[in-house]
Amino acid sequence: MRTAYMEGRSIAALARDHHVSRGAIRTAVADLLPEYTAAAPDALAPEVPVVLDMPGKVADFLRASDLDDAERATLDQGVTVRRGQGYTLRVTAAPAVHRQLLDLCQTLDGAAAVPAQRKARRDYRNRVNLYAPTTDLGSQSRSAT
Repeated sequence: MRTAYMEGRSIAALARDHHVSRGAIRTAVADLLPEYTAAAPDALAPEVPVVLDMPGKVADFLRASDLDDAERATLDQGVTVRRGQGYTLRVTAAPAVHRQLLDLCQTLDGAAAVPAQRKARRDYRNRVNLYAPTTDLGSQSRSAT
């Protein structure tokens, strides 16, 4: 059956020939299918991108700061959503990228920032902590501050 599949026989034809379901044939030739990707047993699952709303004050601060190309591309791909006088930036990224962006705007918690900026960072931090949780325990205790 595997040899016939490798020679180009369709899954449906093999199922008819052997009087089994197409699912049974797919299971038998699963490692030969093009979409099959064998993962190492100890490999971590890839991070699924998370969509979070970043307050405009945080986005403006980050755009003015020195960002890597990947971080700048993430912000550039965000969708601007108007909210009253300001805006939010809807950013789709892996949780690790949201945490990096959050760490980069940590200076907004300082006394030099205006209260609106501190609140905007706090809101973004709460969203990151809620919707993009960390998997290791060390970074959870650091992000709680």
